[in-house]
Amino acid sequence: MAAHSSTRREVLGGARVVSPSGIFDAALAVDGGRIAAARDGEAVTADLSGHWIVPGFVDMHVHGGGGASFSAGSAEEALTVIGTHRAHGTTTMAASTVTGDLEDLARQAAVLSELVEQGDLAGLHFEGPFISPHRCGAHQPSLLRDPDPSDVRKLLEAARGSARMMTLAPELPGGLDSVRLLVECGVLAAVGHTDGDYRATREALDAGATVATHLFNAMPAIGHRAPGPVVALLEDERVTVELINDGTHLDPSVLQLAYRSAGAGRVAFITDAMGAAGMSDGRYPLGPMEVDVLDGVARLVEGGSIAGSTLTLDVAFRRAVTVDRLPVTDVVRAISANPARLLGVDDRVGSLEPGKDADLVVLDEAFTVTGVMRKGEWIVRPPLG
Repeated sequence: MAAHSSTRREVLGGARVVSPSGIFDAALAVDGGRIAAARDGEAVTADLSGHWIVPGFVDMHVHGGGGASFSAGSAEEALTVIGTHRAHGTTTMAASTVTGDLEDLARQAAVLSELVEQGDLAGLHFEGPFISPHRCGAHQPSLLRDPDPSDVRKLLEAARGSARMMTLAPELPGGLDSVRLLVECGVLAAVGHTDGDYRATREALDAGATVATHLFNAMPAIGHRAPGPVVALLEDERVTVELINDGTHLDPSVLQLAYRSAGAGRVAFITDAMGAAGMSDGRYPLGPMEVDVLDGVARLVEGGSIAGSTLTLDVAFRRAVTVDRLPVTDVVRAISANPARLLGVDDRVGSLEPGKDADLVVLDEAFTVTGVMRKGEWIVRPPLG
């Protein structure tokens, strides 16, 4: 599924372009699969009047879509997930796994790492099995284990340098040593599915953890005498907080609280999507568990816990602007620039700057996706004037 760069030069004009320096009305050129500056007097080849052009979305936490899952350990299913989310504007993504036994996770990592090497994925994210049984959510409790650094290293070695992030509960035995190991190996240590308190979370941050996995979800709530992990994660300038903006995982007022507390530079919108993303309601697998999707909300068949989402990032973008009333420039940071920086690919993607890959999304005035380009090739061709 790796796109081949186009050699044809295109000049996209008439749209409002969102760049790191702000919003401007000017032509944007694409040449050889990369963004280029339009030349003075150069003819526009595609009129996108009445539209927005924003960077391709970057999802650092996604499990599935299109009826398929990264946890299946199948390149074919992984490509289905990738294709589904690309059609919704996500031109860069990391593949997230679900708790399983170490041998199965190692097999999944071997398959997915090949797609990283081919350029289809930006890396791997291990979510579990090193998480709290008290906050396991849609992870199989019987497969959970403490984060022994030797087990952590096994998964990193199986990923062959493609691991970018691992979510763990740092209060568990071996948790802090595992955080230090991840940092030493250049892998993001993310605090999530944790039952730890404020102090334990602070210790993890001082050990090198820098990401909050889907903040508020699968962790203790804020208490006025027991602030818990949420306060520690929001107050620390070193931490980027993941937010699932689907209207189900977070009340809009809670999202606003996180946005105001962390600031636009420390928020990353994610989908945490499972296989039902882009599909109709029904029953779907999630690792070794089964999920029922009703009215777009995924819940475990056994127990009824929310089980990931059916979200795509175009919906998260539209909600952020139209429901949450966030500035478009801030939304672009949260949905493109910040996750690209965390994944270590911001030299190529995440913003519309000359020399970077021509990964972009065209949105109409209602912030609905009408076009998607990746490496200079249209995945979804907009209505060109």
